[in-house]
Amino acid sequence: MENQSIYQRLVEGNQKYIKASKMTGEISSAIRKETAQEGQHPFITIITCSDSRVIPEAIFSCGIGEVFTIRVAGNVISDEVLGSIEYATSHLHTPVVMVLGHTHCGAIHSCLHGESSGYVTSLMDSIKACIKDEKDETKASILNILGQAKTIQSKLDCHAFEVVPAIYDIESGRVRFLD
Repeated sequence: MENQSIYQRLVEGNQKYIKASKMTGEISSAIRKETAQEGQHPFITIITCSDSRVIPEAIFSCGIGEVFTIRVAGNVISDEVLGSIEYATSHLHTPVVMVLGHTHCGAIHSCLHGESSGYVTSLMDSIKACIKDEKDETKASILNILGQAKTIQSKLDCHAFEVVPAIYDIESGRVRFLD
């Protein structure tokens, strides 16, 4: 699938989601059987936050086997996430890798207010490196998304895929692609 048609599919799926009252992606027993027998063939890899309000398959009106989803609080890029991206792009051949952050992110909020301890500190350190001194929560979310996307681009050979940063507004349901 050409990248331009992938973007169109994402935009159309997001518009469908905004108008929907229930999930619209294919989740039938037939698709479960098909993907069990023939494997998965996702058209995109999405790295997103673990926030329970952010469900990439629903946001883009996708079903089983269409999205390779990697979830971690604050959509932080770690070595494990980089390994998952490599798997998705080299073995599953996803041509687009999206870093999908969101508004009202608890990880960003915690980072802005100095709320971390234990293993959460490693997440906050990664976010702080991206947002620096920004105090506005939405601007900080965007800086984090862009910074995490740059981390992917600096650490992986991105010739076989494109890295796309985007932000999901949890109130409106809209996804905005970032430059």
